[in-house]
Amino acid sequence: MSMGLAHATVLLHEAVEALQVRPEGIYVDGTFGRGGHSRLILQQLGEHGRLIALDKDPAAVAAAREISDARLQIVHSGFARLTEVLHELAVREVDGVLLDLGVSSPQLDDERRGFSFRFDAPLDMRMDISSGQTAAQWLATVEESLLGEVIRDYGEERFAKQIARAIVAARQEQPVVTTRQLSQIVAKAVRTREPGQNPATRTFQAIRIYLNQELEELAHVLPQCVSSLSKGGRMVVISFHSLEDRMVKHFMRDMARGDKLPRNLPIRAAEIPQGKLRLIGRAVRATPQEVAANPRARSAVMRVAERL
Repeated sequence: MSMGLAHATVLLHEAVEALQVRPEGIYVDGTFGRGGHSRLILQQLGEHGRLIALDKDPAAVAAAREISDARLQIVHSGFARLTEVLHELAVREVDGVLLDLGVSSPQLDDERRGFSFRFDAPLDMRMDISSGQTAAQWLATVEESLLGEVIRDYGEERFAKQIARAIVAARQEQPVVTTRQLSQIVAKAVRTREPGQNPATRTFQAIRIYLNQELEELAHVLPQCVSSLSKGGRMVVISFHSLEDRMVKHFMRDMARGDKLPRNLPIRAAEIPQGKLRLIGRAVRATPQEVAANPRARSAVMRVAERL
């Protein structure tokens, strides 16, 4: 999540501090959002430093282009193309990569985007509105079995089968094309819910993650981050979902351990494959003060690793 439209950047100072910005370094903000992290990185860069920002949301790209700073270069692209983008820009390696995952506050707060059940709006949910299938289009044809799997796996919803069955039944009466329609269908199918949580929360989250291929893109970019980093370069990842954080945690841990070898294999210590990353500290969460000021920070988890 990253500034604008009453947007507060989550773990702003913690994330940029973790990057250990070198004045003449080259950095990548893989999720510009509204530029909270990018602006702070630019403040710490020297005259010859460079920041490459990526975002698949045209609105975020437009916001970035309003920043008049020759050190900043914005690219309309998802971070899964990181290696390709750097190659196109003739950049061999960078000194740090920051990924701030999930949907940004401006996306949630813009009712036209259809990310939130707080508004009655068209069911879109695409991070890049210039391409791809909308949530309404997908719900019109998806098979009940796949819909149930998506809600179960990406939303960790225990009533996934019941919700999928209800959506398929409802679309036979009329197309499910608005956020209010979907949230009302889910509310009737979910028998109980955690206090303070809307019954549709997990379903909306699941459909958004699936449509935008968020987990697949994360799995694709993590190795690219490592291969793009110079020695001593940092990768900083902020996640807002347990599935994302689990993926980041396991990836960093495995890259820190190095290639696994069979036990009792006769090999010299110098021949043991070394890890490519060094884990930096423990997972960082937002302070109670930040959560009180910005409730969306409550699920944020930041992990940091350094290239060896």
